[in-house]
Amino acid sequence: MTARIYRPTRTATQSGEARSLFWILEFAPSTPQDIDPLMGWTGSSDMKRQIRLRFGSEEEAIAYARKNGLAYRVEQPVKVTRKIMAYADNFKSTRHGLWTH
Repeated sequence: MTARIYRPTRTATQSGEARSLFWILEFAPSTPQDIDPLMGWTGSSDMKRQIRLRFGSEEEAIAYARKNGLAYRVEQPVKVTRKIMAYADNFKSTRHGLWTH
């Protein structure tokens, strides 16, 4: 079973980075999800799918995986460049692009 170590990105609706400061170790699913015929809910018999461990750094997560003999892969976070704009920039006369309401 392979563990995935990654740093989550911030949500699209939030500008803060509070939840993206830690690293997460979670297991790859070993069985596909199945659909319950009565209720239509999706479920799985794979209990490791529910495990999600948080670590303060990438090194801590890798050390945990090595200590417990887990195969792992690390996904490095992609740096996002932020374009800082003021709300008034939407109404500039030198604005590129069409004006839409």
